[in-house]
Amino acid sequence: MSGIDVQLPTAFDPFAEANADDSGAGAKEYVHVRVQQRNGRKSLTTVQGLKKEYSYSKILKDLKKEFCCNGTVVQDPELGQVIQLQGDQRKNVSTFLIQAGVVKKERIKLHGF
Repeated sequence: MSGIDVQLPTAFDPFAEANADDSGAGAKEYVHVRVQQRNGRKSLTTVQGLKKEYSYSKILKDLKKEFCCNGTVVQDPELGQVIQLQGDQRKNVSTFLIQAGVVKKERIKLHGF
């Protein structure tokens, strides 16, 4: 019986590859562009996840001038600074951020109905 070599298969972890990719802190940071319904037809667009070194007020100023809408920068305890714009500006904001070179196209997530 000593001549038989038995090799037991090692435990296979299907998530090992995914966990290795996420090991870098902030490796997959997305910019989330969402729309929130207000009263009736009114809506609000929020942008969160921009890098901290950007000046949120300057980006907001350019967005307001480009899309002829009002907006503000809100400080959230969990999410940090969030840009809020009046109206459904999801597609406009995403194309603006890509053309301005603030974010790459694959780093933007559009949410909403």
